[in-house]
Amino acid sequence: MKIEGEAKLLRIFIGEADKISHSPVYEKIVTEARKNNLAGATVYKGIMGYGGNSRIHTAKILRLSEDLPLVVEIVDEEKKIEEFIPIVNKIFEDANCGGLITIERAEIIKYTSTKK
Repeated sequence: MKIEGEAKLLRIFIGEADKISHSPVYEKIVTEARKNNLAGATVYKGIMGYGGNSRIHTAKILRLSEDLPLVVEIVDEEKKIEEFIPIVNKIFEDANCGGLITIERAEIIKYTSTKK
């Protein structure tokens, strides 16, 4: 797959403890992104944050949280990202979890896979 030029960055903010059918929401999002042939997805774990409920989640030693903030980032062509958003919305609904979805412009300089 070769992608260059203008693209979109889909950024999804969720909690580590968010589950859908006993599986983490972030795993479901990444799995669905792969099924939908999106270029790639990366999940980042935050060390501190808060969301809509204004409850602080932190990784401090004396106050270990099992619900740290996570960010899933997916970059691909605008059309594919737009088509994927309803899938993420459905995952949020099925998991009954909160979250935040943002889109930004991205410029793909180079996207390659390993040579076989």
